[in-house]
Order: sequence, then C-alpha cells, then structure tokens
Amino acid sequence: MMSIYDFLVKKPNGEILSMLTYQNKTILIVNTANHCRFTYQFEDLQRLYEKFKDQGFVILGFPSNQFAEQNPEDGTETEKMCKMNFGVTFPIFEVIDVNGEDAHPLFQYLKEQANCREFGIDFEEKMLKSKIQEIHPHFLDGKNIRWNFTKFLVDADGQVLKRFEPTDSIIDLENAVEEALKTASNIQ
Repeated sequence: MMSIYDFLVKKPNGEILSMLTYQNKTILIVNTANHCRFTYQFEDLQRLYEKFKDQGFVILGFPSNQFAEQNPEDGTETEKMCKMNFGVTFPIFEVIDVNGEDAHPLFQYLKEQANCREFGIDFEEKMLKSKIQEIHPHFLDGKNIRWNFTKFLVDADGQVLKRFEPTDSIIDLENAVEEALKTASNIQ
C-alpha cells in the first residue's frame, strides 16, 4: 500500500529529500504562498509546530505560485521571507504546482487520499469561492486544491487522515493534530 513515504521532495537548496525522513511523525503538509490574504496562518502554524514538535509533529510547507501568482519568489527567497516575515522555523520546500498536469506527485497523492468539502455559507468562504470562480474556476472541480493554505494531516504511518481547507478553524486543526499525536503515542 502506498503512503507519503513513497515520494521525493526538493528543498530550496536543490537537495532531494525522501519523505521517509519524516517516518513515524505526525505531519501537516501545507501549500503556502507569501503574498496571500491567508499568510496570517503562518503564525498559527508556527505556534502549532512549536507546541507539538517535541511530541513527534512536523509541518512541511510547499509554496505554490498557482493561485493568483501569490508566491512569485523561488524556494530560497520564499524560505527567507517565511523566516523573516512570519518567524517560520518548520521546513519550507521548493515552489511546486499542486494542481494540473504538472502537479507534484506528492500532492496528486494527497488529493486522491482526502476529499475536499463544499464551501459553507459564511462570508469568508463565499468571497473565496467567488474569487476562485473568477480566476481559476477549474480549481473548484473534483479534488483540486482550491487555494493557498490547504492542509493535509498525515499520521505516523504515512496515511492521510484529513484535509483542511484554508478557511477551516485553527482550533479544529489543532484538535485533530492533538488526536493524531495521542493515537500515535498509544500505538508506540
């Protein structure tokens, strides 16, 4: 059976890294952007990382420029900006595509493993859906990543547990991380 450990990723310095590097950890994989209205989430993610990193938790940021060109920088510059502007210390990787035929294989796999939910009726989701319909309507099709800061929670065995949309609550995300860590510690 496939898992995220079957994939290779590239660091901003060009080094190729096996996802096996993160074996036995609970992982949150996030597609990010430096110039998005959701960049405030970097601070939430950093806080989450600091809270749980000593319990076998890691966040992996994968910048993408596919959403209204909100991350035009290369991986090295993106990594610097994340550290300088948002205090990010979790790993940031090379800029990738997350949708379409050039989507990184890891994100193709993640999308197949976790369903996206319909956007709700709150104002923020209505506004986001309207923007997506205007500039990238095909991103609303199927299991596509709809926007920056979509998150995938992966258990310590490399299996995708859940997908979180950019508008999902940080509290719900934190509770899911905590539950995944409890489950992992009970198994070990």
